[in-house]
Amino acid sequence: MQLIDIGVNLTNPAFDEQHGDLLQRAITAGVAQMVVTGTSGEVSERALELAEQLDPHGHRLFTTAGVHPHEAKGWDADTQRRIEALLGHPRVRAVGECGLDFNRDFSPRPMQERALEEQLALAARYNLPVFLHERDAAPRLVAMLREWRGRLTGAVVHCFTADRNELFAYLDMDLHIGITGWICDERRGSHLHPLVGSIPRGRLMLETDAPYLLPRTLRPKPKSGRNEPAFLPEVLREVAHHRGETEADLAAHTSATARAFFHLPTPPASH
Repeated sequence: MQLIDIGVNLTNPAFDEQHGDLLQRAITAGVAQMVVTGTSGEVSERALELAEQLDPHGHRLFTTAGVHPHEAKGWDADTQRRIEALLGHPRVRAVGECGLDFNRDFSPRPMQERALEEQLALAARYNLPVFLHERDAAPRLVAMLREWRGRLTGAVVHCFTADRNELFAYLDMDLHIGITGWICDERRGSHLHPLVGSIPRGRLMLETDAPYLLPRTLRPKPKSGRNEPAFLPEVLREVAHHRGETEADLAAHTSATARAFFHLPTPPASH
């Protein structure tokens, strides 16, 4: 059974000096491939650097390149050039993490929209899918995506945490959905339990968003309190339970979906 973690913040300082061990633990746990998230020009460059360093043969680690809405106030011509320079690299498989966050508003909303619009244009130009962030901004995100959807090869709403109306708005646009350990959180994620069964096969993918969102159902809990790709099987277990599927079946179809979406090679056998 092989899993693919479509969202890992491997550049986070929480993982400094631990990348090799983290990768080996993931492989041992059945996580055969990972997509390392880029959230700014600098982080996207570092993500690519780490992927090449840790996986020189290009079998396991791939990246996105983009600017998160929290960082959108820094979007300018230089940042765009930095991101665009990465998009032709064979390891870079999506534009993002980009999108809208009207919950925290770390960047003014007009700046978020401008950065997103220009990254959607890059995705269309380079025929790459989009790795999307959305929080409390679904109506506006849907409106913006509607203008671009016909020119995009695909888009995934990563770390989906919203409600039924928003889920079906995304599915109606033929978007993919990424589910994280949020579904394991009885305080704020239980609304996802009846929803995950509505995500069609071929549209669902799994992710940790590590080091964030440690599954609260995980036992034993790591002393660090930090999430990592090796814990993706706990997300698998919870999602399989609420979809009424076996873990093996869910692993097979979500991994096939991720491989097709990000155009990933067949991974080597885990050992």
